Amino acid sequence: MEELLELRQLLEQGKIHEALLLVDELEEMSLSDKINKIDSYGVILLIHLIKQKAEKRSTRSWDVSIENTVREINKINKRRKSGGFYLNQAELIDILQQGYQVALKRAALEAFEGRYEAQELAAMVDEQEILTQALEFIQK
Repeated sequence: MEELLELRQLLEQGKIHEALLLVDELEEMSLSDKINKIDSYGVILLIHLIKQKAEKRSTRSWDVSIENTVREINKINKRRKSGGFYLNQAELIDILQQGYQVALKRAALEAFEGRYEAQELAAMVDEQEILTQALEFIQK
C-alpha cells in the first residue's frame, strides 16, 4: 500500500521516470509472490505424487489435495486481464525440480508411516516420472 501512495505522489509531481521504476519494482514483487505461492503448492503436489508412487496406492484425501493444488497453481499462474500465463512450461519445470528434494523429505515423513528416510524413498520412485506427471496435471 505504501508503494501505491508513493507512486501517486510521483505521478502528481510529474516524476514519470521515477514512477515507472516503482511500477517495475511492484511488478517484480508481484511476480515473486506468485512464484513463491506456485512453489509452495508445487511441493504439496509433489509430496502426494511421491507417496502415491512409493506406496502404489492413493487415498481420497491425496486425490483431493492433488486436485486442489493443481487448481491453485493454475489460478495463480493465469494472467487475468491479458490472458496467458506468468510462468511458461520451462519455468514451471524449474520450480518443480527445485521443490522436489523438499517434497521428498516431507513425503518420507508421511509415506509408510515415516519408516523410510528420504534417500530410501527416493530409490522407490522415479523422479523424472513424478516431475513429468506433475507438469501434466498442471497443464491439463
